[in-house]
Amino acid sequence: MKIKFDAEKIKRYNTTAPRYTSYPTAVAFTPDFSEADYLRHAASSNTEQHTPLSLYFHIPFCDTICFYCACNKIATKDYSKATQYLEYLYREIDIQAKLFDQSRIVEQLHWGGGTPTFLNHQQIADLMAYTRQSFNLLEDDSGDYSIEIDPRSVSQETIKLLRDVGFNRFSLGVQDVDKQVQIAVNRVQPIEETKAIINACRENNAHSISVDLIYGLPLQTVAGFAKTLQRVIELSPDRLSIFNYAHLPHLFKPQRRINADELPKAEDKLIILQQSIQALTDAGYVYIGMDHFAKPDDELAKAQRQGSLHRNFQGYTTHAACDLVAMGVSAISKVDNAYSQNDKGIEGYYKQIEKGHLPIIRGVGSTGEDLIRHQIIQQLSCHFKLNIPAIEKQFGINFAQHFAVELEALEQMADDDLLTLDKDNIIVSATGRLLIRNICMVFDAYQRNQTSKQQFSKAI
Repeated sequence: MKIKFDAEKIKRYNTTAPRYTSYPTAVAFTPDFSEADYLRHAASSNTEQHTPLSLYFHIPFCDTICFYCACNKIATKDYSKATQYLEYLYREIDIQAKLFDQSRIVEQLHWGGGTPTFLNHQQIADLMAYTRQSFNLLEDDSGDYSIEIDPRSVSQETIKLLRDVGFNRFSLGVQDVDKQVQIAVNRVQPIEETKAIINACRENNAHSISVDLIYGLPLQTVAGFAKTLQRVIELSPDRLSIFNYAHLPHLFKPQRRINADELPKAEDKLIILQQSIQALTDAGYVYIGMDHFAKPDDELAKAQRQGSLHRNFQGYTTHAACDLVAMGVSAISKVDNAYSQNDKGIEGYYKQIEKGHLPIIRGVGSTGEDLIRHQIIQQLSCHFKLNIPAIEKQFGINFAQHFAVELEALEQMADDDLLTLDKDNIIVSATGRLLIRNICMVFDAYQRNQTSKQQFSKAI
C-alpha cells in the first residue's frame, strides 16, 4: 500500500503506543486468570469445526547478549541448560497436547527466542519429532512452519537440517551491517555471513526469507543506514521488518551497556525512516503495516489485497482462524478468545511443570466488548480501512452511538488528514498508515481507562 511521509504529523502524533499483536494487549492481563480458566477455554475450542492450531515454542537461550535486546532471554554459554529446558518443555507439550482434539491440523508453527538455533542439531530434530508425535502437523510442506535464526549460530548444514525436519520459513536478525554499530551493540555479524545463510535457505527451497533491521541504534547515521539498507535489498529477502529502537534501560538491563550519547538524534531517525521507506518502495516492496514490508508476490501482500490478513503475537499472518498454543517460558497463547502467559522466570516455569501444572501466571478472557474492539483494530491494522455497516451487522450495534467518544477523536485525525470518515467507512490515508498504531489506540478502552502510565515503544 502507498504511504506518505509527513514529518510534521509524525512528530505531533509520535507518542508511545501498543503494537496490537493482541487485544486486549498484554498490559491488561491479570493473575486472576488461572490454569483452570485456560483448561475451560481449551475444552471449549474443540468444536465440530476443527479449528486449526498455531504452535509457538519459546527457546530463551543466547550465547551472547545483544545490548539492544528487549526479549525474554537467558544469556549463557552453558549448552547443558538447553538439555534441562527441553525436558520440561516436553512435559508441557504432553499436557497441552491432551487438551486439543488430534484432528485439529497445525497450520502454523514458529520457534522464537532468544535464539532457537542455540539448540544443537540432535535437539532440533528431537523437538520437532516430539511435536509431530504430539500434534497433527502437516506432512506435505504446505504448513507455515517458521524459525528465527541468528546467522552467527548456524551453518549451511543447520539450514538443511531445519528444512529436512519441516521448517520452510526463515527469519534472520541482522539489525545493521555497519561494523562500528555492530560493535556498539555487541553483535558483530559480517554481511558475507548473512548472505551465505540466505543463500543456503534458497538452496534448500525455503518458502520465505525475512530480515529484521533496527534504526535508532548507537553510532547509526543517515548515510550509514542507507548503505545497510542497500546491502540488505541486494540480498532480496521476501520480507523486511524495520523496527524503531526503544531505549528503555530501566526496563531492560542489557540496554544499560549502550552509550546513550551515541544514539542518533530524533530528527536523524525520522530521516532514516523516510529514506528507508523510499528505498524499499523503489525496490518494489509493499508496506504491510507497523514496520513490515514484503514483496508484492509474498503471501502477506496477497492476503492484504484479498482482505484476509491477520495480526497476532507472531506478527502479520495469513492464519486468522487458528487457536495459538504457545509453550515455553514467557510464551503467550490465544485459545478460544482468551489470552494467557506462561511464567517469565525459568525457575517458576520449572516449578509449575514439576507439579504437573501448566505454568500460566496471568491472562484475560475477552468480553463481548473486547471482541468488537479486537475486530475493529484487526481491520484497521491489517487493511487500513473499516466497513462500519459490516461491524454493525456482525455485532448488532449502532456504531455511531456505541463509539461516540471514539468518533470524536477520529474527527480530529480526519482534520489532520490521517483518515477519511463517513457513516459507512473509516479509510486510513497514505499519511495515516505510518501512524496506524495511534489510530488503533483510539479504540483501546483499556488504554483510555488506565490510571498508570504503561511503557510502550514510540509509534514511529
